[in-house]
Amino acid sequence: MRIGILTGGGDAPGLNGIIEAVGKSLITNQHEVVGIIDGFEGIFNQNARTLTLKDLYGLHNNAGTFIGTSNNCGTRGREKEFLKGYSQLKLDGLVVAGGDGTFSGLTPFKNEIPLIGVPKTIDNDLNGTDITFGYDTACSVVAEAVDALRSTADAHKRIIFVEVMGRTAGWIALGGGLASYSDIILVPERPFDKTELLKFIKEKKKQQRGLLCVVSEGAFAKGGAPEVAFTVENSPQKERYGGIAERLSSWAMTETRWESRHVVLGHLQRSKAPTTTDRFLTLAMGVEVSRMIQENDWGKAAVYKNGIVTRTPITELMKPAKLIAQDHRWIELAKQLGIFI
Repeated sequence: MRIGILTGGGDAPGLNGIIEAVGKSLITNQHEVVGIIDGFEGIFNQNARTLTLKDLYGLHNNAGTFIGTSNNCGTRGREKEFLKGYSQLKLDGLVVAGGDGTFSGLTPFKNEIPLIGVPKTIDNDLNGTDITFGYDTACSVVAEAVDALRSTADAHKRIIFVEVMGRTAGWIALGGGLASYSDIILVPERPFDKTELLKFIKEKKKQQRGLLCVVSEGAFAKGGAPEVAFTVENSPQKERYGGIAERLSSWAMTETRWESRHVVLGHLQRSKAPTTTDRFLTLAMGVEVSRMIQENDWGKAAVYKNGIVTRTPITELMKPAKLIAQDHRWIELAKQLGIFI
């Protein structure tokens, strides 16, 4: 068979691992593998290349995606053009690593294009899978940053607010905040009480030199709303959140007279080579994808559930975002450590 591989949406550590694992597994079994360049744009523009074992060698160690990606995942109004572009590539099927926006853009072609999905987002907010690759790496970036910043916070007697990605889901803030024993973790699912937060900060000022707060970009105070930094047209998620750490830093310094700074980690969370955990996950997912193709088990996704890589209908990935439950066990862990959350 001649199989295409496409990566859509934002990049995530582990995408190259998926490409290498799927590619090597298929080539080893005498199939041809075609890399679609720059996501959906590669379909529309007929931009693709046949991948060789030499292309794939050692790819898993690199961040980003070897074949490029794009956040432009819209096909509405261009369905015929997209289907024609796919047909001209003469593929027998398509492997797509993406998020809900990517798979929503492919929904109109579920009966025309043999498709296998791989859930991808550092935010860990996709349904249908217990965890997404890239999430562990993103959390490690946050934890390492907070650990490093604690030294300067203590040296200068400062509060440091560390803003992390996640949109409407606080998984990165929660995971990275717990791993680094942050003093404060603010997530969108738990709007914070500014009075209680201020009380907590003032008490901490009496006890320690520095203070670290990990805040999700979509977090907000009770009665408020997430900070929108800018919007991107033609994107499944137009609003780009950001600015909460800077505003909290200014507010805390005014209210407590405790010198404060803010740090926005931004795309650093995407740009690190994948952790061992993410490498194992993408390796197992890639091999499972190859098996699915050879068994003609299309219309499904390779996901991680209950400790193993298994299969689920792609439609499971398109359900509403998976958010942090109020009674999630990690919330209780934070509380037991005395973390404000």
